[in-house]
Amino acid sequence: MNRRIRVLMAKLGLDIHWRGVYLVSEFLKEAGMEVVYLGNSFPEQIVEAAIEEDADVVGLSTLSGNHMTLGPKVVKLLKEKGMGHVKVFMGGVMPPKDAVKLEAEHGIHKVYLPDTSMETIIEGIKSSMRDS
Repeated sequence: MNRRIRVLMAKLGLDIHWRGVYLVSEFLKEAGMEVVYLGNSFPEQIVEAAIEEDADVVGLSTLSGNHMTLGPKVVKLLKEKGMGHVKVFMGGVMPPKDAVKLEAEHGIHKVYLPDTSMETIIEGIKSSMRDS
């Protein structure tokens, strides 16, 4: 890749928890990535912003139980808009079985649960870009 990785970060829906997604965004910037932080957004807004920003990666934060509906909708809409190459990552609090299902059945590239190190997240994103 000849340019910096472009990451679009958003909180899914009306989730009011901001500290985690903000910190991850800052660490991604420090790791050399270009990060656009949307704040609270719904799938349609996230996909439109991903198109406008020419994002390589969409990072979704969820702590309010909407991960099984809104996360897969982002993946579906990206594919419908010809942006299926964009990797979707998700982080937040959810049952581990849901994380497995999101990756295996719903097109989420990787789900990061609480206590995942920043190094793991950064390397996961960089690795996904090398593999594409």
